[in-house]
Amino acid sequence: MHAIVIKSTGSWYKVLLDDGQVVDARLRGKIRTLELKTTNPVVVGDDVLLDFVEKEYNIREVQDRKNCIVRKSNKLSKQFQIIAANIDHAFLIISPAKPHTPQGFIDRFLATAEAYSIPVSLLLNKSDLDTRKANNHRELLMSIYPKIGYKIDNVSFLNEEDIETIKDQVADKCILLAGNSGVGKSTLINALLPESNQKVGAVSTSYEKGKHTTTFAQMFLGENGCRVIDTPGIKDFGMVNMEPNQVSHYFPEMRDLLHFCKFSNCLHTEEPECNILQALESGEISASRYVSYLGILEELS
Repeated sequence: MHAIVIKSTGSWYKVLLDDGQVVDARLRGKIRTLELKTTNPVVVGDDVLLDFVEKEYNIREVQDRKNCIVRKSNKLSKQFQIIAANIDHAFLIISPAKPHTPQGFIDRFLATAEAYSIPVSLLLNKSDLDTRKANNHRELLMSIYPKIGYKIDNVSFLNEEDIETIKDQVADKCILLAGNSGVGKSTLINALLPESNQKVGAVSTSYEKGKHTTTFAQMFLGENGCRVIDTPGIKDFGMVNMEPNQVSHYFPEMRDLLHFCKFSNCLHTEEPECNILQALESGEISASRYVSYLGILEELS
């Protein structure tokens, strides 16, 4: 029997059957004891096979994932935590202010999504926020990301027309919503799926940082055929299972220039005849994106 995992509740999972019924299921022992390098063998979005034994659904097999999104685990014994799997499209929600979404966070998420083959669009929320700080950051982001191939929409989740546009983009897809805390994920889910009734957290006035209102990934089912995965508000997505010389492959503006560097193992930091450094000097590559690239290199080293 086939099902899709929509929520994790400890050792039990809520799963969606093919007939639309939502039931509880738990893992069989042999899946729990597999030697995995992750903290969680089953995640939201997984396609699983079930057995029905003694009036209880058991997950007997997790089918191959087409992709997933990961973050560093807080548990030292494991390498990483898979947040969600089998995603058709990810929407990274960002805010120009209150709270301010750092560009390093954006670029780390985009590189992670590139590494795991997940298409991404950016939703720049709070278009109605009209301050110098917000306008400057908004202008910077709008000038960088369309040039390197990322769709970015300047929207307000309080605007009905913007919500209708987003609904059209998510119809009949499994989508993932991500973003630092306070940017409006829960507000967007409530607008897309009113029946979900997500708690919306206030933004701290002292630090202008959003309060965490989501503590685990969960899938919500929409009337237009969409399946929306909400993710925890996390500080950053760690780059895992990646070597330093791979990072530039996940920056689209660098990827097409790599073959013109003199050295095949070039890290694009101080090597002679580096095509990336030449593109940076000419302005072809954004200086702020390059700073994000160096930050990821430092993290991996």
